[in-house]
Amino acid sequence: MSSKLQSEISKRRTFAIISHPDAGKTTLTEKFLLYGGAIQTAGAVKSNKIKKTASSDFMEIERQRGISVATSVMTFEYQNVLINLLDTPGHKDFAEDTYRTLTAVDSVILVIDCVKGVETQTEKLMEVCRMRKTPVIVFINKLDRPGRDPFELLDELEEKLKIKVRPLSWPISNGDTFQGVYNLYDSQLNLFESDKQKIEREKILIKDIKQPELEQYIGKYAGQLREDVELVEGVYEAFDENPYKHGDLAPVFFGSALNNFGVKELLDTFIRIAPHPVGRKSETREIKPTEKAFTGFIFKIHANLDPNHRDRIAFLRVCSGEFERNKFFHHVRLDKKLKFANPASFMAQSKQMIEHAYAGDVIGLYDTGNFKIGDGLSEGEKIHFIGIPSFSPEIFKEVVNKDPMKSKQLEKGIQQLTEEGLAQLFTQRSGNKKYIGTVGELQFEVIQYRLKNEYSASCDFHGMNFYCACWISSTSKAKLEEFCRHKEQFIVLDKQKKLVFLAQSKGVLDITMNNYPDIEFRFTSEFVV
Repeated sequence: MSSKLQSEISKRRTFAIISHPDAGKTTLTEKFLLYGGAIQTAGAVKSNKIKKTASSDFMEIERQRGISVATSVMTFEYQNVLINLLDTPGHKDFAEDTYRTLTAVDSVILVIDCVKGVETQTEKLMEVCRMRKTPVIVFINKLDRPGRDPFELLDELEEKLKIKVRPLSWPISNGDTFQGVYNLYDSQLNLFESDKQKIEREKILIKDIKQPELEQYIGKYAGQLREDVELVEGVYEAFDENPYKHGDLAPVFFGSALNNFGVKELLDTFIRIAPHPVGRKSETREIKPTEKAFTGFIFKIHANLDPNHRDRIAFLRVCSGEFERNKFFHHVRLDKKLKFANPASFMAQSKQMIEHAYAGDVIGLYDTGNFKIGDGLSEGEKIHFIGIPSFSPEIFKEVVNKDPMKSKQLEKGIQQLTEEGLAQLFTQRSGNKKYIGTVGELQFEVIQYRLKNEYSASCDFHGMNFYCACWISSTSKAKLEEFCRHKEQFIVLDKQKKLVFLAQSKGVLDITMNNYPDIEFRFTSEFVV
């Protein structure tokens, strides 16, 4: 491995910010961009009073609803570290996009609302992190509001998220009496000012919080801080990077993203302890980032990122080696060579053409329809990356065309939007009926909106009474054909032309599985061929 490749890899950190909706994830993202000099104006992302150069919510429906429904990719530099930040949808209806995004990152920052604590969606996201052993840093947000006791929050994190925690900063009161935080990692006092614009504050080095000088800064709150810190040091073991990097220990920070408070401590510590790009598993072996040969996989596809240009972008995570513009690479599934004239890095909506990318980088490739989620690129090796699942949907609806004159537009729109992973498309084997499967109602609203605005097509959705989708297979071709014949009206094909059985209820599924022991029923599908 060349010293240049080693140097480029060691510079990179690739992570996702995840949270329950409204915990402050997008605001925290914006403050990170401020520190990286990627944007110049501080202010809440949803504020219409400030015209920003970039924000991570770029689809019109996101601005209208005030939620993130698509993962945004942002690359910026901070203290000579190249950071690839993926801001994920918080809304539960778009959890699958977040699950796939987690396959492309090396660590996670989890944002918790200090008032609400751990919420249902947070638990589900953490399950995926635990499954993948992804290192997690927790940021407890909104300390400028009256919130819950910090010790109570830490106990809840351990209990509900099933992970050990270790606070690296500690809040001094909260709400109207919030004084600031004490940085346990660096023995510094950071006094709170309610100022959404200011991004630099003078830190006060306190070598010993037992000294009376502490009272000069925080007055009557000094005694409580000393008690709290003594308890923290007594209850929690000293911070160790190894269990953090193995996904067994989560360092915890406190602050207020809106007021840009506690964010710099979080970012400074993140670039010190977060892992460099790590390896990725394929069906045959583990791909190490330090390998000379280039490899990468597609984890997200977004049509019409810029509606004016009707572009389709495939987001690729570089897993090893060096990606080069205009160099031919091997598309594993299609078994053909492709080269890319305009690969891009992203700052939310703005794009910048790049010449090279290295392990850990997330880049956008302009695509005319060659890519599907999970596709691998290499320099010739037939690599199928694993661990990019599609889950059984919870809601199924039939697509009904409202305007037969726009059938082609509807067909293209449904095809492209489902290829993004926004929803799953199932087509009847015996006939041409199309079903859309999602995990939430909001996705149907987004699909209708985007079909109308991006493809000039319109459709209705008719609810179908299905309980779940099961991907089916068998070691016996004859048994599989017999099953499909008996269950013909419930057999559909997914986008990969894989056989799927749509069960009407849990009872029907249980009986069917019992009656057909030679058929394997799976509730997730990986995007590999």
